[in-house]
Amino acid sequence: LVDQMMNDAPSCDTPENLSENLPDGLPENLPDGLPASMAEMAPEDVGRALRGFGLNLLCRQVRPMADSIAAVLDMRVIRANDDYAIIAGPPVAASLIIQLHADSTYHANPLPSLLPEAGARGAGAEFRLFGIDPDAAAARATTAGWHVLQAPANKPHALRETFLLDLEGYCWVPGVVIP
Repeated sequence: LVDQMMNDAPSCDTPENLSENLPDGLPENLPDGLPASMAEMAPEDVGRALRGFGLNLLCRQVRPMADSIAAVLDMRVIRANDDYAIIAGPPVAASLIIQLHADSTYHANPLPSLLPEAGARGAGAEFRLFGIDPDAAAARATTAGWHVLQAPANKPHALRETFLLDLEGYCWVPGVVIP
Protein backbone atom coordinates (compact mmCIF):
# COMPACT_ATOMS: atom_id res chain seq x y z
CA LEU A 1 0.00 0.00 0.00
CA VAL A 2 2.70 2.53 0.97
CA ASP A 3 4.82 1.70 -2.08
CA GLN A 4 1.79 2.29 -4.31
CA MET A 5 1.07 5.58 -2.50
CA MET A 6 4.67 6.71 -3.11
CA ASN A 7 4.35 5.93 -6.83
CA ASP A 8 1.02 7.77 -7.05
CA ALA A 9 2.13 10.82 -5.04
CA PRO A 10 2.01 14.19 -6.78
CA SER A 11 5.37 15.30 -8.13
CA CYS A 12 7.14 18.06 -6.25
CA ASP A 13 10.28 18.90 -8.16
CA THR A 14 10.98 22.44 -7.04
CA PRO A 15 10.91 24.31 -3.72
CA GLU A 16 8.42 26.76 -5.24
CA ASN A 17 5.85 23.95 -5.52
CA LEU A 18 6.05 23.11 -1.84
CA SER A 19 3.81 25.90 -0.59
CA GLU A 20 1.46 26.52 -3.49
CA ASN A 21 -1.62 25.70 -1.37
CA LEU A 22 -0.41 27.43 1.77
CA PRO A 23 -0.48 31.02 3.06
CA ASP A 24 2.00 33.38 1.44
CA GLY A 25 5.19 34.19 3.26
CA LEU A 26 6.45 33.27 6.69
CA PRO A 27 5.74 35.16 9.88
CA GLU A 28 8.47 37.32 11.36
CA ASN A 29 8.98 34.73 14.04
CA LEU A 30 8.32 31.03 13.86
CA PRO A 31 7.14 28.94 16.83
CA ASP A 32 8.81 29.70 20.15
CA GLY A 33 10.69 32.63 18.65
CA LEU A 34 12.48 30.62 15.94
CA PRO A 35 13.86 33.05 13.37
CA ALA A 36 12.15 33.39 9.99
CA SER A 37 15.65 33.26 8.48
CA MET A 38 15.68 29.54 9.33
CA ALA A 39 14.92 28.89 5.65
CA GLU A 40 18.44 30.01 4.74
CA MET A 41 20.38 28.95 7.84
CA ALA A 42 23.34 26.58 7.81
CA PRO A 43 22.57 23.18 9.41
CA GLU A 44 24.54 23.95 12.57
CA ASP A 45 22.64 27.22 13.03
CA VAL A 46 19.31 25.44 12.56
CA GLY A 47 20.32 22.99 15.28
CA ARG A 48 21.19 25.83 17.64
CA ALA A 49 17.85 27.59 16.96
CA LEU A 50 15.53 24.63 17.63
CA ARG A 51 13.40 24.84 20.79
CA GLY A 52 10.46 23.05 22.34
CA PHE A 53 9.01 19.82 21.02
CA GLY A 54 9.98 18.46 17.63
CA LEU A 55 9.02 15.48 15.56
CA ASN A 56 11.71 13.98 13.35
CA LEU A 57 10.67 11.57 10.58
CA LEU A 58 12.84 9.55 8.23
CA CYS A 59 11.62 9.58 4.62
CA ARG A 60 12.40 7.97 1.32
CA GLN A 61 11.42 11.18 -0.54
CA VAL A 62 11.56 14.40 1.47
CA ARG A 63 9.99 16.95 -0.88
CA PRO A 64 6.72 15.13 -1.67
CA MET A 65 6.39 14.23 2.00
CA ALA A 66 6.87 17.85 3.12
CA ASP A 67 4.40 19.12 0.56
CA SER A 68 1.73 16.61 1.50
CA ILE A 69 2.08 17.06 5.28
CA ALA A 70 1.76 20.83 4.90
CA ALA A 71 -1.20 20.62 2.53
CA VAL A 72 -3.17 18.00 4.45
CA LEU A 73 -2.51 19.22 8.00
CA ASP A 74 -2.53 23.02 7.55
CA MET A 75 1.19 23.48 8.19
CA ARG A 76 3.94 25.57 6.57
CA VAL A 77 7.06 24.30 4.83
CA ILE A 78 9.89 26.52 6.01
CA ARG A 79 12.62 24.88 3.94
CA ALA A 80 12.93 21.73 1.87
CA ASN A 81 15.37 20.00 -0.41
CA ASP A 82 15.98 16.38 -1.36
CA ASP A 83 17.65 15.59 1.98
CA TYR A 84 15.94 17.71 4.61
CA ALA A 85 12.81 19.75 5.39
CA ILE A 86 11.48 21.84 8.26
CA ILE A 87 7.73 22.18 8.65
CA ALA A 88 6.07 24.56 11.13
CA GLY A 89 3.11 23.16 13.03
CA PRO A 90 -0.52 24.11 12.40
CA PRO A 91 -2.20 26.93 14.32
CA VAL A 92 -3.52 24.44 16.91
CA ALA A 93 0.05 23.21 17.59
CA ALA A 94 1.99 26.36 16.81
CA SER A 95 5.11 25.33 18.75
CA LEU A 96 5.51 22.05 16.84
CA ILE A 97 8.44 21.73 14.45
CA ILE A 98 8.62 18.71 12.16
CA GLN A 99 11.91 17.81 10.56
CA LEU A 100 12.08 15.37 7.68
CA HIS A 101 15.36 13.63 6.90
CA ALA A 102 16.13 11.48 3.88
CA ASP A 103 17.23 7.99 4.84
CA SER A 104 20.64 8.71 3.31
CA THR A 105 21.31 11.51 5.82
CA TYR A 106 21.19 9.08 8.74
CA HIS A 107 24.40 7.20 7.87
CA ALA A 108 25.85 7.70 11.38
CA ASN A 109 22.59 7.09 13.26
CA PRO A 110 21.41 3.69 14.57
CA LEU A 111 17.74 4.22 13.64
CA PRO A 112 17.88 3.13 9.96
CA SER A 113 18.84 -0.38 11.03
CA LEU A 114 15.32 -0.68 12.49
CA LEU A 115 13.46 0.49 9.37
CA PRO A 116 11.77 -1.88 6.95
CA GLU A 117 13.24 -1.87 3.45
CA ALA A 118 9.75 -1.41 2.00
CA GLY A 119 6.28 -0.73 3.30
CA ALA A 120 4.85 1.47 6.02
CA ARG A 121 6.92 3.17 8.68
CA GLY A 122 5.90 4.23 12.14
CA ALA A 123 3.71 1.21 12.90
CA GLY A 124 2.12 1.66 16.29
CA ALA A 125 2.63 5.42 16.49
CA GLU A 126 -0.16 7.96 16.03
CA PHE A 127 0.50 11.66 15.57
CA ARG A 128 -2.62 13.33 16.93
CA LEU A 129 -3.54 16.90 16.06
CA PHE A 130 -6.42 18.16 18.14
CA GLY A 131 -8.45 21.02 16.70
CA ILE A 132 -8.02 20.13 13.02
CA ASP A 133 -11.23 19.35 11.13
CA PRO A 134 -11.02 15.62 10.32
CA ASP A 135 -13.46 15.83 7.41
CA ALA A 136 -11.47 18.57 5.67
CA ALA A 137 -8.17 16.80 6.43
CA ALA A 138 -9.47 13.52 4.98
CA ALA A 139 -10.53 15.29 1.78
CA ARG A 140 -7.12 16.96 1.45
CA ALA A 141 -5.41 13.64 2.24
CA THR A 142 -7.15 11.92 -0.66
CA THR A 143 -6.06 14.73 -3.00
CA ALA A 144 -2.47 14.46 -1.71
CA GLY A 145 -2.28 10.72 -2.36
CA TRP A 146 -2.58 9.66 1.29
CA HIS A 147 -4.61 6.65 2.39
CA VAL A 148 -7.65 7.27 4.58
CA LEU A 149 -7.26 4.35 6.96
CA GLN A 150 -10.47 5.26 8.79
CA ALA A 151 -12.99 7.80 7.53
CA PRO A 152 -13.99 10.64 9.84
CA ALA A 153 -16.22 9.31 12.60
CA ASN A 154 -17.60 10.33 15.97
CA LYS A 155 -15.90 8.34 18.72
CA PRO A 156 -17.10 7.42 22.24
CA HIS A 157 -14.35 9.60 23.75
CA ALA A 158 -16.14 12.76 22.48
CA LEU A 159 -13.89 13.34 19.46
CA ARG A 160 -14.59 13.26 15.74
CA GLU A 161 -11.42 11.96 14.15
CA THR A 162 -9.93 10.32 11.08
CA PHE A 163 -6.88 8.08 10.66
CA LEU A 164 -4.66 9.05 7.72
CA LEU A 165 -1.55 7.29 6.41
CA ASP A 166 0.90 9.69 4.75
CA LEU A 167 3.18 8.87 1.83
CA GLU A 168 5.61 6.99 4.09
CA GLY A 169 2.94 5.18 6.12
CA TYR A 170 3.03 7.35 9.25
CA CYS A 171 -0.38 7.69 10.89
CA TRP A 172 -1.83 11.16 11.50
CA VAL A 173 -5.07 11.55 13.48
CA PRO A 174 -6.67 15.00 13.19
CA GLY A 175 -9.73 15.47 15.36
CA VAL A 176 -12.14 17.90 16.96
CA VAL A 177 -14.33 17.79 20.04
CA ILE A 178 -17.90 16.74 19.32
CA PRO A 179 -20.18 19.59 20.52
